Amino acid sequence: MVGTPYYLSPEIVQSKPYDSKTDIWSMGVMLYEFCALKPPFDGASIHMLSMKIVRGVYNPIPTCFSAELRSLIAMMLNVRPESRPDCNKILSLPLI
Repeated sequence: MVGTPYYLSPEIVQSKPYDSKTDIWSMGVMLYEFCALKPPFDGASIHMLSMKIVRGVYNPIPTCFSAELRSLIAMMLNVRPESRPDCNKILSLPLI
């Protein structure tokens, strides 16, 4: 059972195996939402939302935020789990 589908990673949507990189995706969605005040992916139905999540295309966060923060969000919302950073990589970033 899922509480909200907005935080689902592409691999979950596609019923593929997943690991801790799924949590990085969800954290990226939350970080985006903190900045933009809306989720990066939205749809009129679960199907439309799922399609947007799998494509991984979203509007950029407002320009008042730094390029480093935009880059971090982009890394976390990479549709390829192996390309997302792990927690240690994120914690080592100067931004953090």
